[in-house]
Amino acid sequence: MVKGKEEVAVIGAGLVGCLAAIGLSKKGYNVSLFDYRSDPRLVPKCDRNLRSINLAISARGITALQYVDYEMSQRLLSDIIPICGRMVHDLKGNLDSQLYGLFGESINSIDRDILNNKLLDEVDGVDEIKLYFGYKLTNLRFSDVKQTAVFTMDGGKLQKSLEFDFIVGCDGAYSKTRYELQREIRMDFSQEYIDCCYLELSIPATKDFVSRFNGHFAISPDYLHIWPRHNYMLMGLPNKDGSFTCTFFGPWSLVESFKSTDEIKNFLCHNFPDVIDLIGLENAVYAFEHKDRGALMCVQCSPQHLDGGRCIILGDASHSMVPFYGQGMNCGFEDVRVLMQLLDKNNLDRNAAFQEYTSSRQKDLLAIVQLAKSNYKDMSHGVISKLHLFKRKLDRIFGRILGNRWVPIYTMVSFRADIPYHVALQVGKKHNMILNFTQALLAGTAFWGALKVLKTFGPNAQKLLT
Repeated sequence: MVKGKEEVAVIGAGLVGCLAAIGLSKKGYNVSLFDYRSDPRLVPKCDRNLRSINLAISARGITALQYVDYEMSQRLLSDIIPICGRMVHDLKGNLDSQLYGLFGESINSIDRDILNNKLLDEVDGVDEIKLYFGYKLTNLRFSDVKQTAVFTMDGGKLQKSLEFDFIVGCDGAYSKTRYELQREIRMDFSQEYIDCCYLELSIPATKDFVSRFNGHFAISPDYLHIWPRHNYMLMGLPNKDGSFTCTFFGPWSLVESFKSTDEIKNFLCHNFPDVIDLIGLENAVYAFEHKDRGALMCVQCSPQHLDGGRCIILGDASHSMVPFYGQGMNCGFEDVRVLMQLLDKNNLDRNAAFQEYTSSRQKDLLAIVQLAKSNYKDMSHGVISKLHLFKRKLDRIFGRILGNRWVPIYTMVSFRADIPYHVALQVGKKHNMILNFTQALLAGTAFWGALKVLKTFGPNAQKLLT
């Protein structure tokens, strides 16, 4: 460790933890990055648990990566697949393309494992970062001078205590750092499980090259594919190798109601006939019977720091959210960018930076968790509702005509890193009121127009109306 430099422990070597470690090292800190897992780069892909392996990185995440290190961001994002919109599959196999952006903007699909491993490789290339696997945090002891982190290794057989100037917790929704912080401060905290589980399946790559998709893709790789069925759905995102990671979302009661293999087969064949042919019925049934079922949880807390610049939590440790807006990783990366900017603004005064982080960031974190929860209804039901789709068309028309005076909420959240989440939510609510009023006005105009036709033309009006 370099003499004279402050020492920081970053807990959790996931996506946010790696980026935080790299960002802090560039601010002049010596960083020790800890993870309870073994090195994921050494685990064969076939042995990894097929959960949450696909991510959609958009403007906020990309902007954060570029802020920390532009050249690094180019290396990390070399395997992304641009996604221009949703492709909705109905029960009959009909397709409906629904574009995301007004002017061709895209989100980007990327394999979570690939991104995490690339970030770890970047960490290995930074002299100021020491990376430790197999270190499980068991206790934090805070003081005015040094913060003591206690770890166990080798399945709990060994224990080590290490001292640091401050701690950064990036250890996920079940954060041990957050738990230890709660013992030290009066933290407002909420944890909400959503009545929805998720289960992951896979569409394999095709054996032959498909020229119209420019790869080994069975369906178009330019879209997030959705099979919406009102209170449950299936969605799929492409991988670079031509496969698609598909995720089923539905109420726990539905999934737990299946009592036999035949019930699962009937459910899948009736609700997802076109995609089940691609996944393979036996593979899908096996997943429903044997794969882990993931729970969806929202976490919110405040404050996110300990006074004196001694500890702060970022990413899912402070704001776990459901995945329906594709902002979990993007928000976590943005946390890192915001913190780095505040450290610069306050001349590396951690106490001032941490306090300002909590006071300024909290309203954005509350907003994006709320947006993520509400977007499930949009994806599972709204994308096939005629009223909702008409409102969305109005939204796009206003956006194209009015320019920056009318920015759709999806654009604000996914493509405009300069617009805070809480502003997007506030503006989105105002837009929704205007759209509802416009919809009602147009419906009323059409109704009175129809009455006028009936009154004017009498018995022949029906022919004119049809």
